[in-house]
Amino acid sequence: MILAVIIAGPAAVAGCTTGADAQHAATRPPSSQAVASASASASAPAPSTSAATSRAPGPFTIAFAGDVNFAERTADRLNADPATVFAQANPGLGAADLTMVNLETAITTGGQAQNKAFTFRAPPSALTALRDAGIDVATMANNHGADYGTAGLQDSLAAIRAAGFPVIGIGRNEAAAFAPYRATLNGTKVAIFAADQVQDETTLRLFSAGPDSAGVANAWSARLVRNVRAAHRAGYVVVVYLHWGTEFHTCPNGDQTALAGTLAAAGAAAVIGTHAHVLQGAGWRADGSYVAYGLGNYLWWRSFGNNQDDNGVLTLTFRGGKVVADRFAPSRLDDRGVPVPATGAERARIAAEWTADRACTDLTATPPK
Repeated sequence: MILAVIIAGPAAVAGCTTGADAQHAATRPPSSQAVASASASASAPAPSTSAATSRAPGPFTIAFAGDVNFAERTADRLNADPATVFAQANPGLGAADLTMVNLETAITTGGQAQNKAFTFRAPPSALTALRDAGIDVATMANNHGADYGTAGLQDSLAAIRAAGFPVIGIGRNEAAAFAPYRATLNGTKVAIFAADQVQDETTLRLFSAGPDSAGVANAWSARLVRNVRAAHRAGYVVVVYLHWGTEFHTCPNGDQTALAGTLAAAGAAAVIGTHAHVLQGAGWRADGSYVAYGLGNYLWWRSFGNNQDDNGVLTLTFRGGKVVADRFAPSRLDDRGVPVPATGAERARIAAEWTADRACTDLTATPPK
């Protein structure tokens, strides 16, 4: 069982703060029994933090999938039954010690739609759907997390607090938005951060979290690198999940590669990304950090009949503070918006696409010696 609590600020990572804001429990495989904590996305009375079971550190797995939202066809599935939204994708999501996705929507039924091309919102049952699918934590640090303005943002934080489901990259202020989800997995301390680098019409300009204002974690802020460095120095294995890249491009842009390098230098063992709506290259940097530039549309409101429908679950195995193995399980959107695990020729095609996307990066298919 993972016992998760909500904490705030980089000082908490270093063990200087013990305040917590909410609590969540979920069943996982025995090897992943842990104490976990996430950012202070909302406020609530602080429970005490349990101590993790003492054990010698061993290998553990974290699974990542891409963009999830609930509009049109996926909203219909959510309204019908949150427990069955992900359908055939559920087994692949629940197999790792920890599973994470990008939740690309505001969680509100109100608010004011922002002046942008696409706006997404979903009811609080969206968090129920994630939990029922075997997902342990989500990021809302993306260009749709504040699509319904200040009121929608406050509704989102209230929904997160009420659900007790760990959501990072968004919070009542910048300390909360930049705080990590923390877990002890098979005896190893893990800290996961999330931030948004996408400069769309409104999100980062109007709703970057500030000292006293709610919003999303802005990846252009020096606070992201500072917090990653602090967590690494405090003995955590650090993962960063980013919203970044150029839409529909299978190659990373210069902002992606630059930030990946900066985060790796600060101590990130893995950097995971989404936003481009297509798969992008993944593998190991020469310094040993693992980067997956783009995981594509996962549970998505529309299909396009092209590579935008290709996606999958990336499972990383960590040992000794590094990623030592990766496994990509291809899937493809069906007409319900469900990422159905691919088989046969389709599986081979998507796997080949995933491999080919590495060619325009400086990443390798195996860890450096």
